Amino acid sequence: MSTILSSTPRQDGFRMPGEFEPHAGCWMLWPERPDNWRLGAKPAQRAFAAVAQAIAQLEPVTVGVSRAQFVNARRVLPSHVRIVEMSSNDCWMRDCGPTFVVQSAVGGRMPSIGSEEGRSDTVRGIDWEFNAWGGLNGGLYFPWDQDALVAQKVLEIERLDCYAAPLVLEGGSIHVDGEGACLTTEECLLNPNRNPHLTQEEIELHLQEYLNVEKVIWLGKGVYRDETSGHVDNLCCFIRPGVVALTWTDDASDPQYEISADAYQRLSATTDARGRQFEIHKIHQPGPITITVEESQGVDVVKGTLPRKAGDRLAGSYINFYIANGGVVMPVFDDPHDQAAIEILQKLFPDRTVVAVPAREILLGGGDIHCLTQQQPC
Repeated sequence: MSTILSSTPRQDGFRMPGEFEPHAGCWMLWPERPDNWRLGAKPAQRAFAAVAQAIAQLEPVTVGVSRAQFVNARRVLPSHVRIVEMSSNDCWMRDCGPTFVVQSAVGGRMPSIGSEEGRSDTVRGIDWEFNAWGGLNGGLYFPWDQDALVAQKVLEIERLDCYAAPLVLEGGSIHVDGEGACLTTEECLLNPNRNPHLTQEEIELHLQEYLNVEKVIWLGKGVYRDETSGHVDNLCCFIRPGVVALTWTDDASDPQYEISADAYQRLSATTDARGRQFEIHKIHQPGPITITVEESQGVDVVKGTLPRKAGDRLAGSYINFYIANGGVVMPVFDDPHDQAAIEILQKLFPDRTVVAVPAREILLGGGDIHCLTQQQPC
């Protein structure tokens, strides 16, 4: 049973760990809706299965699958990947699933087990409010009622207690270092279609209270044409405390150039929560990647869902990778920049194996590998 807690992670001595910290496993959801995934989602399902296979070599993977797709998913996914029946509106576990927090120090010490400030469990989850990246004002689809239940369902399965956060937020809009710093973007968290009743300072207070961070580092915009309103996990992420990777382009005429340059300047002008200057590693973006006529024609047109039009630019980025136990699973696009990105990540993660997975089919649906995964920490 999952208990809904009335306190906050900070009050109870819990924090969101960095993605590079040890995992108990990884959660995913299964794609199927034909108005977002071409050809009945069959190409996307093969791509998701490849991601699940890659991660499952490194840590346990669980995939939530609808009743209608359960038998098909069991046939496509490797036998060592656990599948559970779970309804959802689409498949972006990063954004509709729970954010996990772990027991941490309170004032320099651990809360005592069974005390008012700390319970016997060491992992809990945050259930953020979810409105499909903007609700009726720029959101990507309607309804999103089943997505809004995914976090609760995951925590029920794992028997983990839950913090219900009074904030519309997707997991892809935040990235933490586990040592008090959080990265996010103004384009997303200050978007009026998320929390129009809150000021930037009030949003920061919520992040500090629920992630247990000391410093929120605000970047400007996210990746150009990112339909999530500029999630930070497609633009910039922590490799480890004090070290970040940033998507980049050398083409000054590309709209992404000014966005990445602004992020670089902001990161260079600040420090993390412990006063460290950031070590910033640029990874050149792929493409630009656009939707082909064939890809566009394979998607059903449904009122209320973002259309997939031929020629539209996709928000391709190598930053959208997943850090697993002993490895990094990254997207590649059969692009001239693929190999350089692989080599940079391998240098940044010398103690982990970098696994490249073809991810164009995932990108066609509006996100990538990090977007469809959610780590559950040890």
